[in-house]
Amino acid sequence: MNTAISLAQHLRHVFFGGNWTTVCLKEHLTNLSWQQATTPVLTLNTIAALTYHIHYYVAAQLRVLQGQPLQASDRFSFDHPPIQSQEDWEHLLAKVWSDAKRWLKGRIITPLDAGGSLCR
Repeated sequence: MNTAISLAQHLRHVFFGGNWTTVCLKEHLTNLSWQQATTPVLTLNTIAALTYHIHYYVAAQLRVLQGQPLQASDRFSFDHPPIQSQEDWEHLLAKVWSDAKRWLKGRIITPLDAGGSLCR
């Protein structure tokens, strides 16, 4: 199997299920309440903050794939909007899944369709 296709499948499985670790971000995050996602544990980041952090960088890369300049900063990568209801949590998750699908297509599949390589 082509390395790029294998990598694309692995990344898709991490987000949406089916990888060898049996870990699936979508499955685990979708089953959390907004209270669980926003509950701090000691001084660690909340699940909501980590979820936003993943989304922040996926969205930044997606904009680059759409021809825009890279505009991302670690300083802002945990600054998520307030999550004060299940609706707020589900809205963040919907953005994560939507952008992840578009990012996977643009990052891995589109360059392959164009005859490109992952080693650019």
